[in-house]
Amino acid sequence: MYRNLACVYLIITAVTNLLILPVSVFAQNNSCSNNTDISCLQEKLSGIRQQKNTLSSQIQEMDTQIYIKALTIQKTEQKILQTQNEIETLTTRIDNLDSSLTNLSKNLIRRVVSGYKKHQPTLFDLFLNAGTASDLINIIKYQKTTQNNNQKLLVQVQEAKTNYEEQKLTRETKKKELDSLIVTLQNQKDDLKNQQAQKQKLLADTNNDEATYQSLLAQAQAQAKGFKTFVQSSGGGIIPANSLGSGADGAYYSQRDERWANQAIGYSSNSILDVGCLLTSIAMFAKKHGDNVTPSDIAANPSRFYLSTAYMKNPWPGVAGKSYVDFFGSRANIGQELDAGNQVVVGISYSGSCAYGGDHFVLLLKKEGDDFIMHDPIYGPDLKFSSHYSAICSAATFK
Repeated sequence: MYRNLACVYLIITAVTNLLILPVSVFAQNNSCSNNTDISCLQEKLSGIRQQKNTLSSQIQEMDTQIYIKALTIQKTEQKILQTQNEIETLTTRIDNLDSSLTNLSKNLIRRVVSGYKKHQPTLFDLFLNAGTASDLINIIKYQKTTQNNNQKLLVQVQEAKTNYEEQKLTRETKKKELDSLIVTLQNQKDDLKNQQAQKQKLLADTNNDEATYQSLLAQAQAQAKGFKTFVQSSGGGIIPANSLGSGADGAYYSQRDERWANQAIGYSSNSILDVGCLLTSIAMFAKKHGDNVTPSDIAANPSRFYLSTAYMKNPWPGVAGKSYVDFFGSRANIGQELDAGNQVVVGISYSGSCAYGGDHFVLLLKKEGDDFIMHDPIYGPDLKFSSHYSAICSAATFK
């Protein structure tokens, strides 16, 4: 079985070598004298990260990460093959020990049985049977030698049994190590695919254009800063799961919920707690319309966000089979959408600026006189809009 696995992993190694080929130019031009020196390559990666944040530096960083991951996969595959060979060797050794132990045990039993069948002579018998003093000495030596041989055979059996058990234990340890390595290899391969997808996404989002990259990056950073400032000012920390309830409609989510508050959004390092008000509002809209997604589900889909940031693409990707519709007008226009059953995601301003749609987003559910009832990802469900906010920066729904 392990020989078959070895063949499989030899094939995997060959495939991994092909994965490295796209970054062979990088490998030839990097500053490390040994292209397989992962420590050196990681130092190079640290240096790249300290450079100015440009599209080319991002691509170089991603290429380096991909190359390092491919090398890591190769090393893991080599360790797997080595471990499989060790298991094969141990299995052969155990089989031999088992055979040897069986033979020694049979021999020992045979001698013991033979000894019992024979009459154990007394010293008087030895004197009677010995013709001469020399014969007596030889008989005594023979008896002593037989006893010693039996004792040596017993020691050999005990040593063989101990060695057998030790080898079996070592093999079991190696098998567990192999299982762990196989899991590690799969995780590493998943990471590599993720890194490759992240690079392709970067090129697609920017059309490989530096100006586009810088514009999207600036917008993402500015929006994230506004979101974080609002969350800090609200004093909203992580709360127990569903501790604010699900709202009268059963569709409320909080970005502070411990189930996803610390989850990173897309490929970014920003968390749902810090910058997840918009995606949480969209998740609530989706749930009201029968699409049972959570903020975690939306955050886990990098295709919804630009670059490796938490900046949601515009137009926002649809939910519940509905498409994004951007509008803004008077409160009366928002009211018309609400009357038509289209809950509205609105952005509000905390800093006084409405750049990038606002510093915080909530979901408006319905009108109540001159006010609105909302689900607020920070403060809770079924609240009056006027209890926390006044001006509206932006409005959008899904139809």
